[in-house]
Amino acid sequence: MLKRLFGIAIAAIVFLFQVVPAAQAAQMDVATRTVPLTPEGATLTLSLKQVSEGKRLFQYACAQCHAGGVTKTDPNVGLDPEALDLATPPRNSVASLIDYMKNPTSYDGVLEISEMHPSLKSKDTFPEMRNLTEEDLTVIAGHILMMPKVVGDRWGGGKIFY
Repeated sequence: MLKRLFGIAIAAIVFLFQVVPAAQAAQMDVATRTVPLTPEGATLTLSLKQVSEGKRLFQYACAQCHAGGVTKTDPNVGLDPEALDLATPPRNSVASLIDYMKNPTSYDGVLEISEMHPSLKSKDTFPEMRNLTEEDLTVIAGHILMMPKVVGDRWGGGKIFY
């Protein structure tokens, strides 16, 4: 009897940990889910489904190098709002991040770096990019731009936080 109660308790705890993150996503307000769509100022409000999908796809295609918004290969350039604003061209909107994921360039915009950075242009080299659609790129970009609102300075904070 005791083993059975213990098993039920463990199952309840496991179930609780699976439900809690979904409940947190459902509590995101519209302001948190609204991100810049274009450099000209248009915005995009992500649906809760898009938020969830953006996180999943970011984990799948980007997090191996950009966990927590840092850039493991170059800790001086992260995915934080300041770094995205100061890039050339700025990468601070969904449209500009999609452009980057299609045709990546160096931070100063001078060099084309698709051979070193996953992109649709280099999907033969980086298989995680092979099946990404335009909508997938949109929700990944939305995730990147939304995360500073969710985790604050920790997003892209580098060694200070991680």
